[in-house]
Amino acid sequence: MANIASAQKRIRQTLKRTARNKARKSRVHSFIRKVEEAVAAGDKEAAQSAFCAAQPEMQRAASKGVLKANTVSRKLSRLSARVKAIAATP
Repeated sequence: MANIASAQKRIRQTLKRTARNKARKSRVHSFIRKVEEAVAAGDKEAAQSAFCAAQPEMQRAASKGVLKANTVSRKLSRLSARVKAIAATP
């Protein structure tokens, strides 16, 4: 354990930040999973509503630095394409 006060504070801040980032990342994964489950079930309405809920959460993770912006853009693009593909199939 660190003996210097500033180092101890750094450790406390890092632990808090790590927990916050882990929770945010977990939320993003949960939202993505809901979209993927709706797509797999072929339920267009549920997939669209799940995608609309997932989008701001993913963007928030990117703005907070938990995920990279390009990663979020790529995942959103692929999810959107999968949701749209449901509508195309009868």
